[in-house]
Amino acid sequence: MNAINYFEIQSSNPQREAAFYSAIFGWKFIKLEGLPIEYHRIETKGINGGLMKRFSKTPPPEFGTNAFTCSMEVVSFDKTAEMILENGGQVAMPKFAIPGTCWQGYFIDQDNNVFGIFQVDLNAG
Repeated sequence: MNAINYFEIQSSNPQREAAFYSAIFGWKFIKLEGLPIEYHRIETKGINGGLMKRFSKTPPPEFGTNAFTCSMEVVSFDKTAEMILENGGQVAMPKFAIPGTCWQGYFIDQDNNVFGIFQVDLNAG
């Protein structure tokens, strides 16, 4: 637990990025319905991930690194979220259900790095 078990790619054009990564790495993209954002599950031969519609402007190249977001699997979403806030983190995107899979949310550390946490829950939703 608390290991990186999932990655996400944000994109202003998810279909373009799905075609790009499929062509290069052979990844499979499956669009998920019923989420508060456009989202595609990514199946790879390693850890799996997701492709999400970017919910903010794409940073210009001169702003530095624009990278994948990693999510850590945790035992308790709520307890971990509380610890993040107590230690100076902020909520970037509140907890939401990925139906039948998990509870997911995003946070910002003290240097404005975004990361996710998720709690597996087959009854989420």
